[in-house]
Amino acid sequence: QVQLVESGGGLVQAGGSLRLSCAASGRTFSTYSMGWFRQAPGKEREFAAAINWSGNTDYADSVKGRFTISRDRAKNTVYLQMNSLKPEDTAVYYCAADPSWVPRIATGVRYWGRGTLVTVSS
Repeated sequence: QVQLVESGGGLVQAGGSLRLSCAASGRTFSTYSMGWFRQAPGKEREFAAAINWSGNTDYADSVKGRFTISRDRAKNTVYLQMNSLKPEDTAVYYCAADPSWVPRIATGVRYWGRGTLVTVSS
């Protein structure tokens, strides 16, 4: 059974930082691509960042330069370092994994975590 478990969400003031973690279990994810999506209230789930097995990354324009995705293949864990947070970053952040490349469209993702809430106050 594949499991993705997110942690690290919380309440932070605008301009602050948070680091999200996603621990994967149930199979070897070292060759999988992993990523993060987010969903704000009343909005669709949107792509934020992804990283493949060799370390290539992709970012949404809205987070580029502020967020950094990384992974520890030995620990089957992916991280999202979020700096210079803005109120519009408030959302539930979901971890995603896919055997090929994490697509930018949520409906194409193979595995999901349950999400962790990030709230940025102004």
